[in-house]
Amino acid sequence: MDFLKLAQDRYSCKKYNPDKKVSQDVLDKILRAGQLAPTAKNSQPQHIYVMQSEDALQTVDSLTPCRYGAPLVLAVTYDQHQEFTYPGDKYTSGIEDASIVATHMMLAAAAEGVDSCWLNFFDPDKAAEAMKLPENEKVVLLLDIGYAADGVRPTPMHEKTKSIEELVTYC
Repeated sequence: MDFLKLAQDRYSCKKYNPDKKVSQDVLDKILRAGQLAPTAKNSQPQHIYVMQSEDALQTVDSLTPCRYGAPLVLAVTYDQHQEFTYPGDKYTSGIEDASIVATHMMLAAAAEGVDSCWLNFFDPDKAAEAMKLPENEKVVLLLDIGYAADGVRPTPMHEKTKSIEELVTYC
């Protein structure tokens, strides 16, 4: 598939088919895309939790109303001890590294015909506590993964973008 078409057609799914599961083979491809994602200095501080058991999904549901019936959720975290600190000591790479990893997985899912929704409507500290993560591991996002329920379409906002002139400056 043409990448720009993939990027244009992919949307945040808000209702999943609970009866259609993502195969292990497809999930492995999605996870491999995350493994291949670039990170600062190749530090790879990310960790992915595949939340698919009934208990794990109940944990997700206790943190956010936005699972939308997805049969699995990828919790994307990073280890503060492994992130890169940029010159000037003002910024670190953990959040952006985890975001790049998640974006790779989200687009890999779309390439496999699997729908997703990037969730940030939750308290990351409560998520880390509920998941019993070590103090140095931070939750950046939850990524719903599954197949859209029949009739699900993108929201009207999906088609709206700023003009390229508003977003790009040539120097």
